[in-house]
Amino acid sequence: MVNTTKHDLISSVANYTGLTQSDTRIVVEELLESIGVILESEESIEIRGFGTFYVKERKPRPARNPKTGEVVPLKRRVVPLFKYSSELKRSIAETAQARSLTEAVA
Repeated sequence: MVNTTKHDLISSVANYTGLTQSDTRIVVEELLESIGVILESEESIEIRGFGTFYVKERKPRPARNPKTGEVVPLKRRVVPLFKYSSELKRSIAETAQARSLTEAVA
């Protein structure tokens, strides 16, 4: 498995659209910044065909340090989450299936 970096994403979008890398960098960074601002205000953002970014409150609860067994209180916190769309899930499954068929023939 290979991780794609923000730089890789910018390069890919720039190559696909024909925009310059500097223009693409501005667009990608602004998109990511906008998603962050929306999540910071504890709202969600839905990108149809891709998925939904949202935040969820985790209630305070006691936890246990596995090493010492000591009870440690966890405070209330808000965590960002992502739920993928059925279209994205289907696309990934189809690509994986096609890849496995290609590898089986080779």
